Amino acid sequence: MHLPLRAITVFHAAARAGTLARAAQELGVTPSAVSQQIAALEMHLGTTLMVRSGRRAMLTEAGERYFAMIAENLDRVADATQAIRGSLSSRSLTVRVTPTLATKWLLPRLGRFLDAHADIDLRVDATNEPTDFAREAVDVDIRHGEGNWPGLFVEGLAEERFLPVCAPSLCPPGSLAPGDLPRHRLIHSVKSQMQWPRWFGLAEVPGPASWRRVLFDRSHMAIDAAAAGIGIALESELMMERELREGLLACPVRRPPVATRVTQWLVCPHDRLRRSQVGAFLGWLRAERDLWQARRND
Repeated sequence: MHLPLRAITVFHAAARAGTLARAAQELGVTPSAVSQQIAALEMHLGTTLMVRSGRRAMLTEAGERYFAMIAENLDRVADATQAIRGSLSSRSLTVRVTPTLATKWLLPRLGRFLDAHADIDLRVDATNEPTDFAREAVDVDIRHGEGNWPGLFVEGLAEERFLPVCAPSLCPPGSLAPGDLPRHRLIHSVKSQMQWPRWFGLAEVPGPASWRRVLFDRSHMAIDAAAAGIGIALESELMMERELREGLLACPVRRPPVATRVTQWLVCPHDRLRRSQVGAFLGWLRAERDLWQARRND
């Protein structure tokens, strides 16, 4: 009897992920490809397994029963495959990192790590989704958050200073007092841990009664928007290092308040620290962090 193994695997991933988009990301395919595979499996079985509800994919009663019957066995196959793959690729290293840190800070430096460790087979996944280390083959997660993940090794990457920034053509450096900012369009990074109301509080300035604003769900978009002259963003010096160094962004505020936070964390299970490539990567990251801090403080 022919078994549609690919379609079964895709259904298993979608049922576990809860959305077709997340399943597609995990499998490295498009959401439409996931949908097509599930439809093929439903035709093979002669029943409906999933229905859409907003962004989520909801299991039908038949889908729940089918998933319950196949999940444990497929998880065992995945674990066995990963165990064999790990034994054959002992120099592999998979790092998960937030998209903004990946593009703005990690990627410009990554060549130095690769040149120094040519024997390491590196994979970088850029996503804000936290790693489920029990199920995913990820060695290190550079995670955005508060740093409270019990049971895991957790180390702050760096203390970041948050500054109002814009293109110098919009407002020259040091040309504004904190109370002048509400007259301008303010760019908001909606997932940032440093928001405009808190910054105004540190500056002892009342927040605006109404906002001229634009909102982005990724800090790298907010940084690029500020550099394009769209408005004034509140961002971390860590993330906008290149733009500040090259003069694409500057702080328009005279004597801005000190606003600092640790928002990026090195996270992994304690047993991953015994892997030599994990130790090499973390050591390299700390050295790059120290160089960045030294340049910032010059």
